[in-house]
Amino acid sequence: MGVELEGKIAVVTGAASGIGLSITKDLLDAGVTVVMVDRDAAAVLKLAGELGQTAVAQVTDLLDPQSCDAMVPEILEKVGHIDILLCNAGSYIGGDLVDTTPATIDRMMNLNVNAVMKNVQSVAPHMIKRSTGDIVVTCSIAGHSAIHVEPVYSASKWAITSFVQTMRRQLMQHGIRVGQVSPGPVISALLSDWEPERLQKMKDAGALMETREVSDAMMYMLTRPRNVTIRDMIVLPSNFDI
Repeated sequence: MGVELEGKIAVVTGAASGIGLSITKDLLDAGVTVVMVDRDAAAVLKLAGELGQTAVAQVTDLLDPQSCDAMVPEILEKVGHIDILLCNAGSYIGGDLVDTTPATIDRMMNLNVNAVMKNVQSVAPHMIKRSTGDIVVTCSIAGHSAIHVEPVYSASKWAITSFVQTMRRQLMQHGIRVGQVSPGPVISALLSDWEPERLQKMKDAGALMETREVSDAMMYMLTRPRNVTIRDMIVLPSNFDI
């Protein structure tokens, strides 16, 4: 039996599209108040208005140090406390390392790794004080396998796997569960950087998932009894060969 989430307050980064929007809708359906965090002010404000009073817009640019640092304090002013933090925002770089740029590498590593660490560091004292909380990070199958066509992205997700599992051990004594979901390729804007031939080949092979299939995994993790932690859930398209 799953645990009811009704009445809880969740924060979802990257909530205006893709997996973030999908898990936002699932949480709202479960009676959760969701703070939708996104850098796209127009999109997140519009969506929050459409989704109802329990959807709260929070405009934060995770790549801007001041905006990132202000995120949790600003959210706590709006909703009072945070039960669930879903660190979902991220970006992608594929292809040969020599074909990218230092600026692109910095942007992706800052969003995929540094922003996650800073968000968790910011919310941890609040959850420790309350002796409860859930932190779930969107990782990737690339955090478990050295995928040669995406060396920078894989490196960022390996770093996140290490961070999540060390934080799980640090925070478990405070009643806080920390875990990650590691999906294979998902049909979302994140794949817009894929080579067209690779994307079409994956589509034709049925080796891509919908965002809802990842948010289902997140909902399963969050609704386990408090004495159970799903430390990582790898979710793959059935025809994904890795």
